[in-house]
Amino acid sequence: MRAMKFPLFLRFFLIYCFLACTIPLLHAQDLPIVLSTPTGDLQGSLMMPENRLPAPVVLLISDAGPCDRDGNQPNLKNNCLKLLAESLRRNGIASVRYDKRAVGNSTSAIPSKGRLLFSHYVEDARGWVDKLSGDKRFSKIILAGHGEGALIGMLASVNNKAVNGYISIAGLGEPADVYFREQLRSHSQEYQEGCAKIIEKLKSGDTLQKVAPHFKPLFREEVQPYLISWFRHNPQQEIAKLKIPVLLILGTMDAQVKFKDLDLLANACPNAKKELIPDMNHVLKSISTIEKMAQTATLNNPDLPVVPQIIQSIIFFTQHLN
Repeated sequence: MRAMKFPLFLRFFLIYCFLACTIPLLHAQDLPIVLSTPTGDLQGSLMMPENRLPAPVVLLISDAGPCDRDGNQPNLKNNCLKLLAESLRRNGIASVRYDKRAVGNSTSAIPSKGRLLFSHYVEDARGWVDKLSGDKRFSKIILAGHGEGALIGMLASVNNKAVNGYISIAGLGEPADVYFREQLRSHSQEYQEGCAKIIEKLKSGDTLQKVAPHFKPLFREEVQPYLISWFRHNPQQEIAKLKIPVLLILGTMDAQVKFKDLDLLANACPNAKKELIPDMNHVLKSISTIEKMAQTATLNNPDLPVVPQIIQSIIFFTQHLN
């Protein structure tokens, strides 16, 4: 049988139709989404599953510092949150991840007084929940925070009727000031004592007008209000307030968060499901050692997939929500 030949103009038309239909699909996996706030827009990415609507949606909240929506920091690209979102999409779960204020494409969203507070991050997470709760494409809303984002998601979930479930991924079990002190143990006793005095001052809610030069990298004047608003929260007290299903996740090779943190959160929230994932580190990648050089290599390798068990745990948790 001879192959059918189409006129040249018809061939071009068919090619155009094919491209017009397929190009949007190629980009449909990562759609732009924006949360407008009084002090600027927060830029995010929405991933939607194919042909499964309405779908549960997971709001992914990134870790501390200049950590963007994908889980990356300047000069450190691992894509842990982006990879997680892609896996959820393939399993029928939508997700939203976003650049926090002053990070990535949300750098213009600076508070009116120019001072960023931890409470701003919590208000923003609540704003995203409000936005998603009004979208008929979504059947349930789950907040999943990574590292520092775990506390943000926790606080945004308290007494929030729009939130159906909460997930802590490598979340701390003690107030941030305790974590600060532990990180300082490698320094001299004199330096530790000086930092301890500053931390106590900040915990009381007071700022310091003058900070010695050797303490400024941690406690410079402009960052003190943020630390004050962060130090006042105890994760154990906050998680105990949650009346929704809770999933606590930690990897056995996490070099930043300890088993103790997982246990403290679990003890404070007895109904929580606890998942200790073998050979997973802080950026959700598989590794068999806690050795520093090996750990550092995973922080800058976006080609490494996230550990399958964390995907399975989140899927199971999401699918079994009431």
